[in-house]
Amino acid sequence: MKDEIRETIQQKRSRMSATEVLEKSQRIKDRFFRLDEFRDAQTMLWYVSYNNEVTTHEMIKDCMSMGKHVLVPKTDVENRTLRLCVLSQWEDLVPGAYGILEPWLECVREEPVDSIDVMIVPGVVFDEQGNRLGHGFGYYDRLLTTKGSRTVVVGLAFELQLVHRIPFEDHDVKVDQIVTEDRIITCSDI
Repeated sequence: MKDEIRETIQQKRSRMSATEVLEKSQRIKDRFFRLDEFRDAQTMLWYVSYNNEVTTHEMIKDCMSMGKHVLVPKTDVENRTLRLCVLSQWEDLVPGAYGILEPWLECVREEPVDSIDVMIVPGVVFDEQGNRLGHGFGYYDRLLTTKGSRTVVVGLAFELQLVHRIPFEDHDVKVDQIVTEDRIITCSDI
């Protein structure tokens, strides 16, 4: 069931034009940057977008220019985990695992997960209760189980990525908020 939902939404998202992705991503950015959680955050973990995801590249660059402490993941494929690395400049990113931009090895400076104020996570599918489906590799699922109690988890998604209900299990960790081009969904008491 999860695989069918994931595939259906991935197909819909892949049909979006580059212009549509950029326009909707800008609307998502405008909404997200107005949130108190964003304004108050000092340390933020960002996913680096690829493949028609909500575009985070300009958001990350803007956060760095605002003086926020920006972290991005580096994939440890062997252990199926994400290393949380400080991003000092955009040019430190190179294509890594799965073709996603991540810090090149000489630039890796890791930070603990409990230092993060706001964690921006990707997802293929979300529901309004805060459940998410990723690409099925479990990297973010494992990361979310280790997050600090004060960390706010935000999913960025296009409206077409929302479904009524995703099957979930007791060990699944929900996002606290979902920001789309049309609305902000609060999924938990923050």
